[in-house]
Amino acid sequence: MNLTTDAWIPALRTDGTRDLFSLQRLFAEAHSIRDLAVKPHERIALMRLLICITQAALDGPADETAWQDCRPEIQPRVRAYLEKWRASFELLGDGPRFLQLPNLQPGKESDDGNAATKLDLALATGNNPTLFDNAAGEGRTVAAARAALNLLSFQCFAPSGRIGVAKWNGKDTPGKGSSNHAPCTPSSMLHTFVLGSNLLESVACNLLTKELVSTNVVKQWGRPCWEFPVAAAGDSAAVENATLTYLGRLVPYSRAIRLGASGESIVLGNGLDYPIYPVFREASATVVIRKQEPALLPASTGRGIWRQLHAITVKRKSDAEPNSGPLALVLNSFRRDCTLWIGALVTDQAKIKDLVEATYSVPPALFDASGRAAYEAGVKHAEANESALMKSVGAYAAALKVDTPPYDRARQQFWTRVEQGLGDLFAAARELTPPDQIGGAPWGRTVKASAREAYERTCPRRTPRQIQAYAQGLRHLLAPATSASPAKKSKAKSIAA
Repeated sequence: MNLTTDAWIPALRTDGTRDLFSLQRLFAEAHSIRDLAVKPHERIALMRLLICITQAALDGPADETAWQDCRPEIQPRVRAYLEKWRASFELLGDGPRFLQLPNLQPGKESDDGNAATKLDLALATGNNPTLFDNAAGEGRTVAAARAALNLLSFQCFAPSGRIGVAKWNGKDTPGKGSSNHAPCTPSSMLHTFVLGSNLLESVACNLLTKELVSTNVVKQWGRPCWEFPVAAAGDSAAVENATLTYLGRLVPYSRAIRLGASGESIVLGNGLDYPIYPVFREASATVVIRKQEPALLPASTGRGIWRQLHAITVKRKSDAEPNSGPLALVLNSFRRDCTLWIGALVTDQAKIKDLVEATYSVPPALFDASGRAAYEAGVKHAEANESALMKSVGAYAAALKVDTPPYDRARQQFWTRVEQGLGDLFAAARELTPPDQIGGAPWGRTVKASAREAYERTCPRRTPRQIQAYAQGLRHLLAPATSASPAKKSKAKSIAA
C-alpha cells in the first residue's frame, strides 16, 4: 500500500458524503472536500502531515507576502512533490517505509511482537484503557488503511511509560524500556487549527512562514522525516533534523515501529526523544502564563474548552510576549467570524483519560484586547456564579444534615444550561461590553438564570424542612457574584463543563 495513491484518509465532501482518499486525491480534490472525518487526535496528526507536505512542497512560504500569494500554487506543487517522494510513502515492503524504522526486529527471538491494535489509542489493547472500546484487543486484524492512520496518530500522541525493548540495527532501542511523551501529548496540550470553507483553505490558513518559524518556533526550518530518514540512533544530523526542526517534528518517529504483513502484529520499542516546551514550541499549541512562568494551555475533562477561548485567541505580537494562541493566528486577518477547531488527548501521566474537541465560530472582536476582556469577564462571571451555586447547595445540604451534597449534579446542570447561551457571550465580545457591565448584559442574565435553575433542580422543596433548607441556601445564590472562588468538588468524577 502506498499512501500517496491508495485510499486511507477519511474525509467529508461538500455534499456530506464520506469517503477514503489517498494523499494525491485528497490534495487534488481539497477544494471540494469539506473536512476530515476522524477522531480528535487523528485530526491533529493528519493536519500536521498535510501541513508538512504542503510546506515542504512550497519550500516556504518565506514571508507574509509569499504566504498570501501561495494558495494557487499548493495543489500543483504538492502533486509534483508527492510524485517525487512516492517511494517513501510505502506502508509495507522491503524498501523505505512510512514512519517505520529500518532493520527493526523483536528484542527476543521468541517474541511474537505487540498486537497491531496497540497503535489505535481508542482500542483496549495491552495497557490501553477500555475508555472507548470494551472488546478484546488481541488477535484483531487491522486493515491497511486503518493501520496507516493508527501509525501516524500513534507517532504523534503515544503517551510516556514503560515500553518493550526491540533491536534496531542489532542494538537495543533507546530508553532501556522507558519512553517519553510523543510531541503532541505533553501537558495534555490543546491544539488549535483555523478551519476554512474547504480542506484546501484549512490547510492554507494553518501554514507558517519561514520568518515566523525562525522567530517563534526554532531557527531551523528542517526537512520532513522521509527526506532525511533516521537510519541509526547514532545518526546525529538526522536525529537533530527529526527532533529539533519545524518540518522534522511535524511527522515524528517517537516510537520504533515495524508493521507485520499479516496486519495482526507489530514490533514496538522506544523511538527518538522529542524535547518539549520551553525547548520547542508546537505551533498549534497555546502558551499562557501560570505561576509567573510560560506554560502550555492544557485540556481538562472538567472545564469546557470555550472557557479558554480568551487565551487561545491571543495573537503573538513580539518575542517579548510569550503568551499567545496558535501561531497561525498571526498571519490570518479576521474580518468576519472565523471557525476554530480545538482538541486534545487528555492524559494523566502515562494513562489516557479522554479525547476532547470543540468547534467555535469566533467573532473578529475576540482577537482584539477589548473583545477578549469582555469575553474573559463573562467567563469569570459564570465561574463566580458557579461558586455561589456550590455555596447554596452546601448550605442546603448542611441544613438537612446530608453527608454528600449534590455538587456534581448541580455543576452539571449549571454548565449545561450556561453553554446553551454561549451566543450571548460571543455577543458581549462582539459589542465590546465593558467588564463591569457583564452582569447586566444578556450573558449575565443567562448565567444568573442558569444558576437558579440548577439550584431548583438539585435542591427540592417538597417538605417543610426542605423549604427551610432551600431558603437558607438561596441567600448565597441571590448575593452579588463578585469573584470566582474555587468551587467544591465531591469525590465523584467531575462533569465536563
